[in-house]
Amino acid sequence: MRLNLGLAIYAVFAVLVGCGGGDDAISGVKDNPNDFAGGKNPVNDFSSASTGDSSNNSGLAGNEVRITMEVPGGVARDAELTRRNLKIVQPDRVQIYTTNTSLQNLGAVPVSMRTDDNGFTIIGFDDGLPLGPDVLIEASYRNTVMRALAADADRDVKINPFSEYLVRNTLAEYSEGQLQGILDCVADARGQLCLNKYVWSTLADQVHDFEIDIPPNADLNLALTTLSDRGDFSGYVAAMADYALLDEGSSGKISASSADYNAVFLGVELGQTSLEGSVANSGQWGVRLAQEERLEDLNGAGYVYPALTLTSFDAFNIKVTSLASDIPYEREALIHQDGNNFFLRGSEQWSLNTHASSPGAATLVDNSRLLAGRALYQSITGRGTSKILGWTRNPYYLDAYTSAPASETVGPDRVISGYFSAGKAIELEETGNELKRKDTVEDHYLSVLEIDLLRQRGFDLNALNGRDLNVVYLALEFNEGAVPVTFESGLGTWNVAVNGSAEDGRATATITQSQAIQQIQRGSGGTVSSSVDTLIVPWTLSSRTSRLSDGDHNIGRLNLDESDASGSFVQPDIGVGASNPDGDLLAFNLNGSPGGDGLLIAAAQTDAPAPASGRFRLQGVRLGLANDSNTLTHFDNSILTITSDSTAILTPRTLNVTHSVSGETVSAPEFQESEDIALTYSDLNDGQTLFTSSSTNANLNLDGFFTESQTQFYLRLRDTQAGEEQIGLVVATRIAESP
Repeated sequence: MRLNLGLAIYAVFAVLVGCGGGDDAISGVKDNPNDFAGGKNPVNDFSSASTGDSSNNSGLAGNEVRITMEVPGGVARDAELTRRNLKIVQPDRVQIYTTNTSLQNLGAVPVSMRTDDNGFTIIGFDDGLPLGPDVLIEASYRNTVMRALAADADRDVKINPFSEYLVRNTLAEYSEGQLQGILDCVADARGQLCLNKYVWSTLADQVHDFEIDIPPNADLNLALTTLSDRGDFSGYVAAMADYALLDEGSSGKISASSADYNAVFLGVELGQTSLEGSVANSGQWGVRLAQEERLEDLNGAGYVYPALTLTSFDAFNIKVTSLASDIPYEREALIHQDGNNFFLRGSEQWSLNTHASSPGAATLVDNSRLLAGRALYQSITGRGTSKILGWTRNPYYLDAYTSAPASETVGPDRVISGYFSAGKAIELEETGNELKRKDTVEDHYLSVLEIDLLRQRGFDLNALNGRDLNVVYLALEFNEGAVPVTFESGLGTWNVAVNGSAEDGRATATITQSQAIQQIQRGSGGTVSSSVDTLIVPWTLSSRTSRLSDGDHNIGRLNLDESDASGSFVQPDIGVGASNPDGDLLAFNLNGSPGGDGLLIAAAQTDAPAPASGRFRLQGVRLGLANDSNTLTHFDNSILTITSDSTAILTPRTLNVTHSVSGETVSAPEFQESEDIALTYSDLNDGQTLFTSSSTNANLNLDGFFTESQTQFYLRLRDTQAGEEQIGLVVATRIAESP
């Protein structure tokens, strides 16, 4: 079994939390020694226990930071190359000073400076390490000047284009009043501390986890433009800058001291691969599904189940919800080469990997939205083989919906989120006990939908008996035949009838269903088409028993099969999923289902009317096929505003990635904020709803259902734009209105 994590909250205080009482598995990660003796380039190293930015803080006193200056390649062509095409240099001059929203030098900060044995500059702060954003470290090399926040979680301060972008695009965007409020919080000696006191050290550290390559011969201006053009990076910085403005009145925590969740996870990726020389630079679709991981040792077998843990506590009068997750996943990919050659790389060709978040604090706002900047751990596959790959994952900003807790001791029964994270696969070379970076062999861009449902020991399948559910799904199917790519969505109803006794563990349920199917396909010649179908074949539902440290238990995990129920430790026909304790929300990872691999969501039907007003954050994925292109669109921070019982407005804010088939290029994520789309809004029967674009030249169709609480919509998307067929799955969750 994996060990649980000790959670370091913004490097200021630490608490130990459990995940399910140690039952299964929020993955443990061991601390790594920070030993960079001999002046070697620390960021050539690669470790699965890192979030990407190697730390170099060994030998520092408690009030010291170490600085490393990294300039674009065009500034120092002969200097030592490090990751992201930056060059390590020794700064000509270093200044430390306080600043304001105009980024002026307001005066020096009392410090001592020394040089360590490897030539790095060490700065000691006489009055203790800064926590606020108003203390800058400025370094000059030749004619290039860059700045970094002195507040840094790991005290290994990188001064480079990433830190300079952060300085320019946070402090300079605040009003004087906003900055003063932040500084008042930092300076408050009365003990009434607010969470943003610790945001800056984390943010200053996390921007260096982004694996974004600067053009090799760029100057500083081009480097900053490159970062500005990356919608995922610029959006993350902007969101975190807003997050830092939350005060103690906005900070809340979940009601339970600890709550564990079964995670259902779908990641859809579009990227570019050079892993195989014969298809180098080709585009590649991919799909990632949560998958339990079986671990064996001399004591027997244990399981890592996809999971999220939330833990609440008060520390120094700060209300904190700590968040950690570990989601093992399997991957399937389809390479699309110029000339419409297709090559399937099924799940058997990829080692089981992991999508795990670095533990850290989050803020619960209005008891309904969980906010945080999330860093993801790197991972390594193929250790001990001739092809060792390191997998990087960029940070993302989490804005998740949480339900109202049932009591003061029970956590929210769901956490619903959508987010975007780019990453790379990097070939690694084994040197002794270390792994060194070589060439990047994949760039991939990932749109994620994650449904986390509260676990309940002793979950009884009879909680679903007699349920009438609305259901929606999105699935992707890849092959090398006549139709290499099929994207399919379904929408309809389930009726669940439980058979047998739940007490003896042999109960099953029959699902009677009726679903309307939509598909878009690409043929082997590249031609794009669409079709419709129906799904009325009954399926079988059963509990999937989990093996925990104290025995086998039902904790809400479920099997979905075509006919006979699968056992608890084998792969079912259609997929593995979970239910919340009340049985009114279910989610499944479809794995080898008739429609392919994807995500299915089911919610109890309701007699409640559709909401006639409100703002909802819309998150999710849209997939596009045109004759010479593939498109992945992530709805990042879109807003669905319901203006009446028959009208609504969609404000699209998206991250877009496009693969040009003939051009053999895949674009980096581009942020796009489109014009509002007027929608006609219809309340159908039993909680079902329909949004359609009102314009005569638009074809957008969002159909699905809402929950009884009127706080969530689960919708499939269908559209045709400029010859591109589009299909997708989105969730819209209510934003609490300010009083």
